[in-house]
Amino acid sequence: MIDFSTDPEFQARLDWMDRFVRDECETMDLLFPEQGAQFDPSYAAARRHLKPLQEQVKAQGLWACHLGPHLGGPGYGQVKLALMNEIIGRSTWAPTVFGTAAPDTGNAEILALFGTAEQKQKYLGPLMAGEIVSCFSMTEPQGGADPDVFTCRAVQEGDEWVIEGEKWFSSNARFASFLLVIAVTDPDAPLTERMSMFVVPADTPGIEILRNVAIAGDFDPENGHHAHIRYNRVRVPLDHMLGGPGEGFKVAQARLGGGRIHHAMRTVGMCNRALDMMLERAVSRRTKGKILGDHQLVQAKIADSVIELEQFRLLVLKTAWLIDETEAGRLKHGAARKHIGMCKVAMASVYANVVGRALEVHGSLGISLDMPLAKWYGGNMALAFADGPTDAHRSQLARACLKQVRPAEGMFPTEHIPTRTAKALERYPNARDA
Repeated sequence: MIDFSTDPEFQARLDWMDRFVRDECETMDLLFPEQGAQFDPSYAAARRHLKPLQEQVKAQGLWACHLGPHLGGPGYGQVKLALMNEIIGRSTWAPTVFGTAAPDTGNAEILALFGTAEQKQKYLGPLMAGEIVSCFSMTEPQGGADPDVFTCRAVQEGDEWVIEGEKWFSSNARFASFLLVIAVTDPDAPLTERMSMFVVPADTPGIEILRNVAIAGDFDPENGHHAHIRYNRVRVPLDHMLGGPGEGFKVAQARLGGGRIHHAMRTVGMCNRALDMMLERAVSRRTKGKILGDHQLVQAKIADSVIELEQFRLLVLKTAWLIDETEAGRLKHGAARKHIGMCKVAMASVYANVVGRALEVHGSLGISLDMPLAKWYGGNMALAFADGPTDAHRSQLARACLKQVRPAEGMFPTEHIPTRTAKALERYPNARDA
């Protein structure tokens, strides 16, 4: 039986999180709204305000809860983590306050699983403490996330690997203490064995940030935090390869975990805020002699948003439950794969629809920067590309479904009524007799 209920002790934690995120994290969004501020360890004023909040989170036992017990975390299942991320999603700063900001979460898992003792001491400890940030450098300008056209190479020269090529959209590179870089080490190998992953200290000579690219929803086009990087014969020791040669894909998979589910539930949290704004506006604003909420078109926007958001929320929770059941050994490996794809595909459209309707109900105020809706709406397309393009997941989902279906036997489809009726009469030839 699928069960999303929570025990009283955990519900108390959720209630504390909800109050804390509304009172403190959303306040940080207002005090420090600069692009990428939550990732900048050198932003003294923000860090001074941040540290006491992180200490409160740690005192509640809610710091870095995405980690399993083998990595020093509490070992919450994905359903509980989904409910927590629904709350965290209300605020831009909340992931940093709770020690769950991407890409640091996944990068920490990779270092914990594949890093040397020295690398763990130098990077993993400070990363887990929230003292530094990291970067995941995979996609490339000529091919995006398609590994089949990656050209950034790593060649062994003596006791070093030499990395050369360009990477695109390497988030937080400008703030990072280290980068995890995927590079081609064997161009003639099968695709899944062609790449390897390296940990590259940010102060290594040859790392050149060509531009820090801003995205829709950012205020300053010259101050983005998604880097276009050129690696100019960047040299790292042989032990800076994470995993074995050709295991870059395998290592990368270790960082995904429930990440897509966490993004999806954070989307639910953000959409809940947008829905709250829409409802408040609908009972506060009057036009044509009555409040907005009495107009049928506004009622339709509200109803569609409530239904769509509830459907998506339940899809994400079911997916989280499937992951928990798989990890517990009650379902076979990969049982949640299709549902994870469903969440990824639905996420961007649900976000755009709900936030977009809220913006419309607010009219000119909604499109202004006096409300957060325009910024949110502008940034929603990022959800269509994060963790892989939505179209790729849509295609994978369709192929997975098609593999489970056999072609129809004979001329007509299985549900062809005349054919089925004929078979029914063969079984029961006297069924229509008076």
